[in-house]
Amino acid sequence: MIRPILQLGNETLWKNSLPVKDFQSSDLESLIEDLSNTLLEAQRRFGCGRGIAAPQISELKRVIFIDTQVFRSPLINPRIVRVSDRKFEVWDSCFSFNMAFFVLVDRYYRIRVEYLDQGGKKQVTDAENELSELLQHEIDHLDGILATDRMKDVKKIMMRQEWEKTLK
Repeated sequence: MIRPILQLGNETLWKNSLPVKDFQSSDLESLIEDLSNTLLEAQRRFGCGRGIAAPQISELKRVIFIDTQVFRSPLINPRIVRVSDRKFEVWDSCFSFNMAFFVLVDRYYRIRVEYLDQGGKKQVTDAENELSELLQHEIDHLDGILATDRMKDVKKIMMRQEWEKTLK
């Protein structure tokens, strides 16, 4: 099912999510399917986007779904266990901002993430650059943190139309 994506201002987005404990539940399977379908629809609608977190569709569970050219998977109970010393600046947006604006944030260049797969088996992913930034963004959602909470400076906000001009 395609679910509505909560928008900035909805208090659920600032709440902490609970760990998943039951991996045999049809609820978990349905949640992952809904995250995948909702992400695909948002990608179609906005022409961009690579991940979504369960709180964005009103589920306070520690589940994210990533869909990039190099990594496509649900991550259950993900946690960042290692970060690089080096950070980089990135213009970040979100489906919960309706992709209307971008904010400048710092993200770690390289991270290691431990998570459980759909069967409850422990997995480890080392990510850098764009995948690192994306995983940090989505895991932040599970902790009730939005990109606006990580903004470097209130003057470092840009409407999507202006951001698109920087790509040319």
